[in-house]
Amino acid sequence: MELPKVAVIGCGNWGKNLVRNFAHQGALAAVCDADPKKLEHVRREHKNVKTFSTFEEVLEQPEVQAIVIATPSDTHFHLAKQSLKANKHVYVEKPLARDVKHAEELDALATERNLVLMVGHLLLYHPAVNCLKELIALGELGDLRFVRSDRMNLNLGRRDWSVSLGPGSA
Repeated sequence: MELPKVAVIGCGNWGKNLVRNFAHQGALAAVCDADPKKLEHVRREHKNVKTFSTFEEVLEQPEVQAIVIATPSDTHFHLAKQSLKANKHVYVEKPLARDVKHAEELDALATERNLVLMVGHLLLYHPAVNCLKELIALGELGDLRFVRSDRMNLNLGRRDWSVSLGPGSA
């Protein structure tokens, strides 16, 4: 079975990992980034992968069946919507959108077009998270009132972490 071909949009701190992993799986068809230096690195590392500096060029590629979005969160809604309208499956790094109404709109569009829309909540599949869920389900930890977990790693300061729930949200 041939894997669907994907295009990764954004080669920043996380996008470069997605590029590497999709290339390793044999699914990477294209990469898009506004930074020519990042695209040059992709061309050196992945000889058979097309590179583009504009998103619109990627959407025109017939072999690209899915778009992987790893750009600043304020671009997620617009890029995902364009991708779905171009009949491409979409994987978006979290958050899906910065506004709940935008997320609902993307969900409706994907459903209407029978396309996959997935958010990169990778820790849902992490062994530590699954073990904790199992311990909770078995009652091994007693009657929990609160659980907090911090992922301790180097993460550069970012301006785009927050998500709006709409008017009046805190």
